[in-house]
Amino acid sequence: MLGMKLRQIQMSRTRTHVAMSALAAVLAVGAMSIGSSAPSIAAKAISAPPVFTTTKEKLALNGYDPVAYFVAGGPKKGLAAITAQHQGATWRFESEANKTSFLAQPEKYAPQYGGYCAYAVSQGYTASADPTAWEIVDGKLYVNYNRSVAASWSKQSRAYITSGDDHWAKRTRLEANTN
Repeated sequence: MLGMKLRQIQMSRTRTHVAMSALAAVLAVGAMSIGSSAPSIAAKAISAPPVFTTTKEKLALNGYDPVAYFVAGGPKKGLAAITAQHQGATWRFESEANKTSFLAQPEKYAPQYGGYCAYAVSQGYTASADPTAWEIVDGKLYVNYNRSVAASWSKQSRAYITSGDDHWAKRTRLEANTN
């Protein structure tokens, strides 16, 4: 019974994900067909805060320690007593040593695309991400919407990363031009 219910939830999430991908494609086609206003439509599709956060505390990675993926080999919950602020988000850490490492090199440890779903960013939009649906590729941390999306993303990660990097760079340029 529980297995069937989980399968229904996963199918519902998959349908939602497919619908969002279709919407992103429609926006992209629409942007191409209307000429000079295309950048504003594309900007709306991927406009989001620089770091995906949850809760009122604006927790990055839903409270998981970003350094732990590298030093412990996987996600570990950070402690509420060991935190740091970076890019408008609160980051939690498992230890003071991890916090020190992060603050010395946040670009090394913070997830790519601000912790948004790597697949979604590769498609030109943002979506929430599950910190337990992760992969390190070429020394960089990527998180995805769920483990199913992460498994699919992993099969073509290099292509998705190339596309995601392009979309994220456009987003960053657009934000710089509006500030």
